[in-house]
Amino acid sequence: MAMLEVENIHSYYGNIHALKGVSLTVDEGEIVTLIGANGAGKSTTLRTITGILKPRDGRVQLDGEDLSHYKPHEIVYKGIAMVPEGRHVFARLTVSENLDMGAYSRNSKQEIADDLERMFTLFPRLKERRSQVAGTLSGGEQQMLSTARALMAHPRILLMDEPSMGLAPVLVEAIFDTIKQINKEGTTILLVEQNALMALSVANRGYVLQTGEIVLNDTVDKLKKDPTVQKAYLGME
Repeated sequence: MAMLEVENIHSYYGNIHALKGVSLTVDEGEIVTLIGANGAGKSTTLRTITGILKPRDGRVQLDGEDLSHYKPHEIVYKGIAMVPEGRHVFARLTVSENLDMGAYSRNSKQEIADDLERMFTLFPRLKERRSQVAGTLSGGEQQMLSTARALMAHPRILLMDEPSMGLAPVLVEAIFDTIKQINKEGTTILLVEQNALMALSVANRGYVLQTGEIVLNDTVDKLKKDPTVQKAYLGME
């Protein structure tokens, strides 16, 4: 059984049919990527998984449990956390306060303290900026903070929505190195990313989403060799 299973979900924004029977699975320990053009439904898929958007049909299961009756904050308790597109840090709070907010669902002060030190090891820049107001951080630092905040929930699976958006190339490489490290330390990842080349370089498997439908899914090695993927997403003729 897959850790995360999205089964034939249909999601709408008003009368707009955004997801048309999307199905995907993520196994424990994997990095799975979801690629596609703007407006394909990638972020909508993550919003549906986290309960922010309720599907009209289909279901999302974590370890075989249907999540459809849970509210978004309850889904965090179940073990799913998201790094949202555009980072969305709490701009008026300090770095430390943002990280504390990420751990709201947890009770053990010792475990929270241990994970805080882990975040500062993973993101040394955040340790340097721990007392700084988050809104004054650079874009790359805010992306680090948004990722660390989600990890403070100690999720079993981390959803990442466009982590490279708006970042300089050198920072993009650093973020993807961090994604690999997070996964190596035991966190399963579902990655939405418009930079298909980078996404396919770190993932195990991938899904291609077009206008709300999955049109391809395979190992990343096979997706890289697919002519459609090469032309549409990798800039190859």
